[in-house]
Amino acid sequence: MFKNKLFKILFAVLLLSPLPIYAYSNKVVVGGENVGIKVESSGVLVVGFYNVGSSSPGKEAGLNLGDIIVKVDDTAINEIADLSDYTSDKESLTITYKRNNKTYTTMLKPKYEDNVYKTGLYVKNSIIGIGTLTFIDPQTNRYGALGHEIIEQTTGVKFEISKGDIFKSTITGITKAEKGQVGEKNAKYDEDIKYGTIDKNDKTGIYGNYQDSYDKTDLTDVSNDINKGKATITTVIEGSQKEEFEINIISVDLNHDTKNILFEVTDPTLLEKGGGIVQGMSGSPIKQNGKLIGAVTHVVVDDPFKGYGILITNMLKESEEG
Repeated sequence: MFKNKLFKILFAVLLLSPLPIYAYSNKVVVGGENVGIKVESSGVLVVGFYNVGSSSPGKEAGLNLGDIIVKVDDTAINEIADLSDYTSDKESLTITYKRNNKTYTTMLKPKYEDNVYKTGLYVKNSIIGIGTLTFIDPQTNRYGALGHEIIEQTTGVKFEISKGDIFKSTITGITKAEKGQVGEKNAKYDEDIKYGTIDKNDKTGIYGNYQDSYDKTDLTDVSNDINKGKATITTVIEGSQKEEFEINIISVDLNHDTKNILFEVTDPTLLEKGGGIVQGMSGSPIKQNGKLIGAVTHVVVDDPFKGYGILITNMLKESEEG
């Protein structure tokens, strides 16, 4: 009698417990296209300091690399021009900035030099580059790309975006990877041919709404059933032509956040032209047995024949939450 009652209680708890329900499809349109990427921040990002006389006013004010300036006195700062226009004739400024998702204020006193007041700050508010489209979910028109977050290279911190776009880019050549030196795709941009928006920069990739036309019937199954052995990556190494290249999966870790698949490039064409995995291949879809299982994320710098991939389901879950 007691056992039956306990079973009913446990069963009721299980029924009432919230379970994750994901809206992404188990079939998606596989990417592989090269895309240009441009993101803008809310405010301007501190990326360096310079001295005015013997010191930097920005550093003296306690600002750090990676801080995001969002307001000067009572004026919102959205672009670099806003900051330079406002600070060029001010002897004292109240700076509102964000650091680690917290907001602070500080007093900055520019120094007068060359007939203008200077802050001693190097700043930026946009980043442009290239990557690879991973998938489009035909149920939602949400896409995922890169397989990792966009990092501002000078500061080494995640770039906090306010908006962005993906657009056409064409591969013009590849700087070949060598041991200890990461290679890269070289590309030209065409920002007028826009594919979609960017609204999320996450450790698993960048996400947004895909706005260009595509074939919603060209679907591939999604799978977490991954085995060691042969697989392929899809990417562009010349022009705009997608190609599949053979890889060998060495190990699988389903529990890691991002580095789930360790693989090595075995395709002779990719090894000859690229030397292995290069910058710009991030987001390249990984397929095994005709199913989409992941995306390229990182190269092993000391051995560019090898790289890491993220589970496609990790990207799809994050995309849905956008």
